[in-house]
Amino acid sequence: MTAVTTSETREDRIKRLIYRSIYTGTKETDLLLGNFAKRNLDGLDEQLLDEYEALIENSDPDLYMWISRRKPVPEAWNGEIMQRLQDFKIED
Repeated sequence: MTAVTTSETREDRIKRLIYRSIYTGTKETDLLLGNFAKRNLDGLDEQLLDEYEALIENSDPDLYMWISRRKPVPEAWNGEIMQRLQDFKIED
């Protein structure tokens, strides 16, 4: 068997992450992550995109509780992206 390699462009990666952020499965998390992603992912460097992508692999309830500051954020996820998410305001 040969290994399949994919080379995803930055633009495609951001589109994928925005889509994933909008359709998390929980309406509250969809709103928080979706709006954040649409407004901020394009401006993140690769390291912060990696951090964001890893963070959104957590469960929706955990993400919502951490972002809304209803539960303490585990040290592993308490980085720059979490701080930006907690500070993010959904406004029109």
